[in-house]
Amino acid sequence: MKKYYAEMIGTFAMVFCGCGAMTINEITNGSISHAGVAITWGLIVMAMIYAFGEISGAHFNPAVSIAFAYAKKFSWQQVPKYLLSQAIGAIIACLLLSFLFPESQFLGETTPASGFPAYKAAILEFLLTFFLMVVIINVSTGSKEIGTMAAIAVGGVILLEAMFAGPMTKASMNPVRSIAPALVTGNFQYLWLYITAPILGALTAVSSCKLVKDDNCC
Repeated sequence: MKKYYAEMIGTFAMVFCGCGAMTINEITNGSISHAGVAITWGLIVMAMIYAFGEISGAHFNPAVSIAFAYAKKFSWQQVPKYLLSQAIGAIIACLLLSFLFPESQFLGETTPASGFPAYKAAILEFLLTFFLMVVIINVSTGSKEIGTMAAIAVGGVILLEAMFAGPMTKASMNPVRSIAPALVTGNFQYLWLYITAPILGALTAVSSCKLVKDDNCC
């Protein structure tokens, strides 16, 4: 059970800090700034990989868990339990943010920028998750993100992608990170793309690894 608790706590911390930074930025009229939000996402992921990488592998993302199973680095039997643990952590985080900051309208929810079509947002989310999973599968040990290399690499790519793509799609790359605020705010309009695009992007990243690696990475 320890690995499931680790996934729940790690996902809770990630969503609470990341969506929390977006929420506080919203209600304080930009005091944290876009750069500050991106840095927060990168740093909390980095910290949680250090904290829980050796216990659960520090997935914190259904797309990552599914992709590791597809790569035969992770048991399909554990995927539902990982996904449930991640979802519980993310939802609790957003409920707490709603309690702490009831004046927030968005709670860090993910929606495409005004005037940016949903299909383009889906393509961008697909590519963002593809890049993220390419990094993860090449720095992980089996299905575990462990150590300095994994923490810095994964946290760094999330910071990078949140920095440049955040204004257009909020740079989710994670289904539960999008589902949790949607459940609290009731805005499900674009949720389909934030569920399907990251999963497809992560699976494509696993398939692509055999083009550049000789070992059994997928």
